[in-house]
Amino acid sequence: MAAIDWIILAVYALSTIGLGWYFGRKQEDTSEYFVGSGAMNPLLIGVSLFATLLSTISYLAIPGEIAGKGPAIMWNYLMYPLVFVLMGFVILPVYMRQRVTSAYELLEEKLGLSIRLLGGAMFLALRLVWMSLLIYMTSKAIATMIGVDDKYIPWIVLVTGAFAITYTSLGGLRAVVITDTLQTLLLYGGALLVIGTVTWKMGGFGWFPTEWKSDVWDEQPFFSFDPSTRITIVGSMLSMLLWMICTSMGDQVSIQRFMSTKDAKTARKAIGMQLTVGLVVGITLGFVGFALLGYFDATQDLLPKEGSLKDQADQLFPHFIAFHLPPVVTGLVVSGLFAAAMSSVDSGVNSITAVVVTDYLDRFGKKPETEEKHLRFARWLAVAIGAIVIGLSTVVGKVQGNFFEVTNKIVNLLTVPISLLFFFALFVPFANAKGVWIGTFCSVTVAILVAFSGDLFGVDPETGFAPVSFQLISPSALIVGLVVGLIACKIFAPTPNLES
Repeated sequence: MAAIDWIILAVYALSTIGLGWYFGRKQEDTSEYFVGSGAMNPLLIGVSLFATLLSTISYLAIPGEIAGKGPAIMWNYLMYPLVFVLMGFVILPVYMRQRVTSAYELLEEKLGLSIRLLGGAMFLALRLVWMSLLIYMTSKAIATMIGVDDKYIPWIVLVTGAFAITYTSLGGLRAVVITDTLQTLLLYGGALLVIGTVTWKMGGFGWFPTEWKSDVWDEQPFFSFDPSTRITIVGSMLSMLLWMICTSMGDQVSIQRFMSTKDAKTARKAIGMQLTVGLVVGITLGFVGFALLGYFDATQDLLPKEGSLKDQADQLFPHFIAFHLPPVVTGLVVSGLFAAAMSSVDSGVNSITAVVVTDYLDRFGKKPETEEKHLRFARWLAVAIGAIVIGLSTVVGKVQGNFFEVTNKIVNLLTVPISLLFFFALFVPFANAKGVWIGTFCSVTVAILVAFSGDLFGVDPETGFAPVSFQLISPSALIVGLVVGLIACKIFAPTPNLES
């Protein structure tokens, strides 16, 4: 990176700290800190939802997956209209009837304190590991882009996490939402700059594939009865549908943003904006994958290292940024990747803080005496949570698979089981705590067995595929958790009192 690139990156990072300070000086209570007093712009909330849930995954995983494995995941976006209808008109109206700071408050009224604490604990585990993994992946990519050895990754993790934690702890949700918007613009601009540069270097759009790249891409059928098939079009679409719905139903990161809007109508606008931005950015990043494949397929002597293009597909994006973009452009794209990591950290830290304060401290009477002390405690807790994430980031890089596969394994482990808690609490009249505990345990167990089937039972020596594809994590966890939970709830349903 040239000096001007470092200046661009520094200006961006420092500007986020300034935004955090600006919004933080106006805060007087935790309602403003956690949900922006429940009256935030739904369009900004929608952009923030996208940046929080998909930014790092999209920026790193989609180009590498499409370049090295194939374009089947591009079919995912056909599910977005169905996601909008289910979330906007079926699920959101139920959620928005009750205004809460923590999503897991909704669980206690129907299923009791134990289920509320279970939901909060599962969310904390999911988001802590999720943020740690994504920071590690992003830091590894940044190390490639700035041309340093992997031994410096822990220091990049520290710097990235420190900036995100600082402005999150200062500014709360308003700072998170505003900076998420800026980060999305940088992220998208960086993707466009990569496509433009490849097009210029190749003298046109010759990088776009006009036939199946059988020498690089896997076979990706429309559907397969073989559970070891890594990617199918149907499986990819179903996995995306379940992830979007279940994340919106059970994840504090999403529900906290819904609660920061005025009502169900404005929350529906936020969902619409999230899906619109996700569609535009996702397709653009798919084209980044095509562009990188076309460029390095034509210039294999420029690959990051010796070996096949397929084996190093995840490194193509950061390598291209480091060695094939002109100054200024490099600084902007690195800022985009830095932004993607920060948007994952800031939102996760703020949401985890809300859960810890609301579901564990306030719920058990440990609330500080004054609102000022309450707010100060929440900020220091955000710092502590961020420190845990930074620590975990040094040990989560051992999960096997490319960026896309690893990310899916992590985010899908507890996503469905958490959402099932809300399904039983809000939509099943005969649900009870014992039945839900049993269903949740079975759902989590199945998710773990599917996600790590290769580690547990070995992989196919010819294909390298696990016995069960990671695409089946969510469907398997949903079917088992739902069936077992409903049966268990019926078994443990209270016996009606027949005495007159």
